[in-house]
Amino acid sequence: MLIAHATIAPRIDPTAWLAPDATIVGDVTIGADCRVLWGARLIGEGGGRIIIGRNAIVMENAVVRATPRHSCTIGDFCLIGPGAHVVGARIGDQVFIATGAAIFHGAELGNGAEVRVHATVHLRTRLAPGAVVPIGWVAVGDPAELHPPSEHEAIWATQRPLDFPGFVYGFDRATPDLMRQVTERLASILGRHRDDGTDSE
Repeated sequence: MLIAHATIAPRIDPTAWLAPDATIVGDVTIGADCRVLWGARLIGEGGGRIIIGRNAIVMENAVVRATPRHSCTIGDFCLIGPGAHVVGARIGDQVFIATGAAIFHGAELGNGAEVRVHATVHLRTRLAPGAVVPIGWVAVGDPAELHPPSEHEAIWATQRPLDFPGFVYGFDRATPDLMRQVTERLASILGRHRDDGTDSE
């Protein structure tokens, strides 16, 4: 299903194929010979843009999202695995993002990088071309440091100054009632979908 958001409809190359229950919303451009499989969701909202190059594949139930603060680009010949989540990141060419992996706002993945099953690339993290994040591991920082999930303190030491609430939502971590502020702002942005229109099915 193609859905216009804020008067912007998705743009799909005629050689691309979308599964009937894939949902493409807003400012999304899908290049030649791409495939978007069943249950996948690509959402460009609030001024955020998604651009997908050619011959990329977005597998079942994956989510690719752009936000008002963070657009998202995916290069040529990329594979986004089932249930993966990519938001506001820049993905180079020939990148493999495996099942259940998560790529966060402002991350940059160089050409040929691999993010394996259930691995995470945190916000504002830069993976060098050809880098590999092992199964379940966490990449954080610029340049990326790789940690097993058991090294929470080491991950947090690098992650904290990357300032998730400030970078993603525009709020200082010390803001009183931080989650109230975040959810009120986010609800306002997401509420704009009330006016979305189905472009085609």
